[in-house]
Amino acid sequence: MSAILQRFHQVANDALVKISAHCLPGAKIALVIYTPGKPEEDIILKDQGLDDNEVVSSLRRRGLSIDGDNAYKRDLCDAIVGTLAFGAQDRCPPPEGHWAQMFWDMGRGSASNTEELVAALKLTRENLRACQATIHLCGGFHPAYVDDAQAAMKVADAALAKATR
Repeated sequence: MSAILQRFHQVANDALVKISAHCLPGAKIALVIYTPGKPEEDIILKDQGLDDNEVVSSLRRRGLSIDGDNAYKRDLCDAIVGTLAFGAQDRCPPPEGHWAQMFWDMGRGSASNTEELVAALKLTRENLRACQATIHLCGGFHPAYVDDAQAAMKVADAALAKATR
């Protein structure tokens, strides 16, 4: 560490000690210095036992918005989207008790519901086709019924093609 940076840390630490003497009991202090676009120059000084999550919560209570753009939120959202996709594919579940389990379960549940609906639609479509074949062989039903059923089968076929890609 350069002598200048070491001196800065000493001065900042001394100032934080003086400030902490005037804080409420149990209060924690963090000092963050950043230069926009130069993360390598970031300096973070913090009390022993400081809970980083509490710092973020404090910033949120004071107006930090989830709508802003930052790498942490992008990474978190990417992790959630990936976990949803893995759940839908029934692969790579998170470790037991992990925060992402909820999202994996959501992806898995959505895929399971889709699989059930596709199976039900296939069964219904096949039964409708069998009815159509019977009606055609018997020749005793009104053609409008046959036409409506044929149109319904086309809708089912299109939905099945889309769902089973």
